[in-house]
Amino acid sequence: MGHKYSKPDAETGVSEHLKDISENVVPINPGQGAVPLIVDLDGTLVCVDTLHESLMSLISGNPLRAFSLPGWLRCGKAGFKARVADEVQADARSLPFRAEVIDLIARARKQGRPVFLVSAADQRQVDQVAAHLGVFDEAIGSDGRRNLGERAKAEYLVDRFGVAGFDYAGDSAADLAVWQQARCAITVAASDQTLRQLRKMDVQIEELVPKPGPVERLRAHIKAMRPHQWLKNLLIFVPALAAHNPAALSAALLAFMSFSLAASSVYLINDLMDLEVDRQHPRKCKRPFAAGTIPVSHGLVHAAALIVAAVALGALTTPAFLAVLGVYLALTFAYSLYLKRKQMIDIWTLAALYTIRIVAGAAATGVMLSEWMLGFSMFVFLSLAAVKRLSELTDLVKRGKDKTAGRGYLTSDIPVILGAVLAAGYSSVLVLALYVSSENVARMYSNPTLLWLICPLLLYWISRMAMISYRGEMHDDPIVFAIKDRVSLAVFAMSGGIAVAGTFVGPFA
Repeated sequence: MGHKYSKPDAETGVSEHLKDISENVVPINPGQGAVPLIVDLDGTLVCVDTLHESLMSLISGNPLRAFSLPGWLRCGKAGFKARVADEVQADARSLPFRAEVIDLIARARKQGRPVFLVSAADQRQVDQVAAHLGVFDEAIGSDGRRNLGERAKAEYLVDRFGVAGFDYAGDSAADLAVWQQARCAITVAASDQTLRQLRKMDVQIEELVPKPGPVERLRAHIKAMRPHQWLKNLLIFVPALAAHNPAALSAALLAFMSFSLAASSVYLINDLMDLEVDRQHPRKCKRPFAAGTIPVSHGLVHAAALIVAAVALGALTTPAFLAVLGVYLALTFAYSLYLKRKQMIDIWTLAALYTIRIVAGAAATGVMLSEWMLGFSMFVFLSLAAVKRLSELTDLVKRGKDKTAGRGYLTSDIPVILGAVLAAGYSSVLVLALYVSSENVARMYSNPTLLWLICPLLLYWISRMAMISYRGEMHDDPIVFAIKDRVSLAVFAMSGGIAVAGTFVGPFA
């Protein structure tokens, strides 16, 4: 059990001084008197649980494999981990390593102490991490038969190094049995309850990394929900406003709240499915799940709770709204699991998800949707979805890459995507122009001629969004860009002002 390592993998992603040390690793015999440092993997060396990460990667790559998991559980903990490792392992190159533990290892190596990676994770997963870092004298993990966790790990380390013959860095209550046998217990983000139990033991304690407080954890969960994205759900109010029906706004507000919670649950699931892809991105790597701020298991519970709350709020509106909400959730999950990897289909799906918000607003308020509104929304949201992909591709060009990770595009596709942005955007303005000329507008607006002024504003805005994306200056999400962009806000304000004027200002003499 266990393997020795002497050279780091390329681009380890660790601090520079540790790279220097890892290049000159010399295995040390513990019998020379140096007390070995034992480092746990999950939650300690890395912020995450590699088994959970592997499971998410497995399900993301092939959702049907989820049905195999109950059968694997009959193999026991070690056997289950081995079966998962047969299929997939968390990529060590993208894991979020703790800088404090990396520095601890660096100090130990400078002191001439041997350092071991000992984990309950499957041996192959442990081997991959150890080979990637190249700073461990040996790496030991579960072998498919024996789960090297808690008491089994304590017995292994005592048999090898003796009672109080090692220092151990761990993170949870599962490490208490090991700390009890160690010379020094080094805690990494351990809970208050675990620390209270640890302090009852006759062992030296070093608190290396404090556990984030409740406020920090709450902020991380709120950030993962992406509340700024709820602005997209303002589309739910469009049918009531377009129909000049203020009495329907209360129902639209309930629908807005329900849809916002449902959308946040989808963002959580999508981030869990995109862990490795997000970690390769210069900005998305800071998202809570990618950065390891929130455990994968917490994210699943959080997402489920949001869906339940969304359905409960939706039940206060109409059955039709609940049906639309169900379609939205089904389509978003299909997007997260499969459709986002398909060329152009992903763009059409994103556009459909925008339009579904308008349909949801109509379903909640009982307002009939016109074919004009559906046609306009289909084209304008297709344009925005293409802007999102265009910005991603131009960002890849800046980073010297030619292919998207987890998507089906090449940077050579940029002209095609740019064409989709402009064609769909201009088509939406054409639909708006035809709508302004229709009899519906003449009946609803005092001065429908004013609405023509919105068309050149939208033509300018769409052209500008396309140009900014083509130059690589667009935010990852065009909606986020628009709400922060002064020019976009000015265009929206003027368009809204024109619509209001067309409603209340009579024809010019």
